[in-house]
Amino acid sequence: MAEPGRAGGSPEPPVQVVCFPAVCAPLRGCRRKAGMAECGATSQINFQCAPEQLESIILPVHNSECWLDECLKSVWEQDFKGTMELSIFNDASKDGSAEIIEKWKMRLEEIGVSVIIGTNNSSQPRGVGFAKNQAVIQSSGTYLCFLDSDDVMMPQRVRLQHQVAIQHPNSVFTSHGPTVIMPTWFCSREWFFHVGRFDEGGKGVPEDLLFFYEHLQKGGGVSRVNHCLLLYRYHPQAATHSVLEETIWNHRVRFLEDRVLSSWTSFTIWNAGKQGKKLYRSLSPANQKKVTAFCDVDEKKITKGFYTYEESEERPKPKIPVCHFRDATPPLVICVKLDMTGGAFETNLATLKLKEGKDYYHFN
Repeated sequence: MAEPGRAGGSPEPPVQVVCFPAVCAPLRGCRRKAGMAECGATSQINFQCAPEQLESIILPVHNSECWLDECLKSVWEQDFKGTMELSIFNDASKDGSAEIIEKWKMRLEEIGVSVIIGTNNSSQPRGVGFAKNQAVIQSSGTYLCFLDSDDVMMPQRVRLQHQVAIQHPNSVFTSHGPTVIMPTWFCSREWFFHVGRFDEGGKGVPEDLLFFYEHLQKGGGVSRVNHCLLLYRYHPQAATHSVLEETIWNHRVRFLEDRVLSSWTSFTIWNAGKQGKKLYRSLSPANQKKVTAFCDVDEKKITKGFYTYEESEERPKPKIPVCHFRDATPPLVICVKLDMTGGAFETNLATLKLKEGKDYYHFN
């Protein structure tokens, strides 16, 4: 099978396609004037003020020719009846992405969708965070609909997310998938700039995770549109593979410490196995001392009675008790994945009649 949009070519790389609903974070109608892209980037920008209901689809592109035809076709197929624009930032692509963009620019403008194209003309890409920021800066919409160049939107995406966004200011809107996945985000322009743009550290930086944490720190919410709104491609060339698992883990632990553990004087870790112990070892020394126990359902771990932190330089080495979950003292940090035990974990948790956010926090 030839690559999309090309007369011939090598076979497409293997890809896993996952259907996701979407995330929305509406903002309160701020219409920022478009500005020129920075740092060697150039943009084709319309400097007129944005209409009240203009929706901007934000599309960063880097060497995306294999997927770009399908992606742009999905913009063309949107059933939203309001005014849309597509803001593309081409981050130093060396393949045929620019030609595909120009082809679809003509088609989209024929149906009333204006297309703004920004380009990084340097020899090296600046990274996903930079490209997303530039695409937002050069856009004009009241609302921002984020899209990755290797994904495909369902025709109803913009319409359904817009309907929810206007009702929930200061939220990020996603679909009903198993995770808050960045390509389904939809938020207001005002809120985006309030949060403060994406980190532009480049390759290896989880810019979406860092933005999302900042969004939560500033009081933002998350709302779901319970429909399938996006086909997400998981493939070897995806930018997500440049971010190390350990990098994401460390950011998550720091967020847990700053947002949750800073207000707790003691807590129990639910999971005396691999993940629970890894969390304990990753905590700061001050937060390690707050751990009063591990809890579990595994009789072998409970019978052993304690976990010894062998890597500690303290003498004697810390020994943390292991108890049955029914004997655990809240608050709890839960390191057990949901929907992985046939409902057994969820049932056990429900029997304790605890309140999430107060008595326990999921770290799974």
